[in-house]
Amino acid sequence: MVVVPVHNEEDLLRGCLDALDVSRNHVGPLDVRTIVVLDACSDASESIAVRWASSSEGRSVVTVDRQNVGAARAAGFLATVAVPGTWFATTDADSVTRPDWLSSQIAHARRGAAAVAGTVRVDLDSAPAGIAAAYRSGYRNQPGHRHVHGANLGIHADAYWSVGGFASLTTGEDVDLVRKLEKAGAPIVYACDSPVSTSNRMHGRAPDGFAGHLRSLGTVVPG
Repeated sequence: MVVVPVHNEEDLLRGCLDALDVSRNHVGPLDVRTIVVLDACSDASESIAVRWASSSEGRSVVTVDRQNVGAARAAGFLATVAVPGTWFATTDADSVTRPDWLSSQIAHARRGAAAVAGTVRVDLDSAPAGIAAAYRSGYRNQPGHRHVHGANLGIHADAYWSVGGFASLTTGEDVDLVRKLEKAGAPIVYACDSPVSTSNRMHGRAPDGFAGHLRSLGTVVPG
């Protein structure tokens, strides 16, 4: 099951959904369901998501009014009954997954991972030189990296529910979930084999999310 939280993403949403459809087609006979969670959207995101969902089976739309990414992700996973062995995956509406995104996570799960925290790629060619340099010097795109991104995260359903799932946090719900899993002793793989391309915008939807992190790098002097 894949969950995508959305808050006013009319410009980027279709690219995200099209990429997920490709990834879905790379897992063979597995049943993949994708849920778009529209959270207090006031733009064309709803019409885009509804039109996409109506064009094929295994797609659905959930609407909430929380303006809270943690609550939106949680609502997606609450929207259906997970059968034993279900794998949960989540990304962001401003992000584009690779064709092997789901198959990579499932391969890690079959080797014993209860969760997979993947890396992201961001195009900083047009960003101020200081921000690009600070980001590249501080980001570890290698196995065991320890980065956590809601744009590239997978969790076994049993492990997810055992720690209470995503908390209703406006920022950091992804880090909070992984920390709870770590505390519970769940095996977590910090993988880099299927990075997700994410937006390079400096003003995002979560107050202190990835866009806020990029902005903060403008005050960092690379070592």
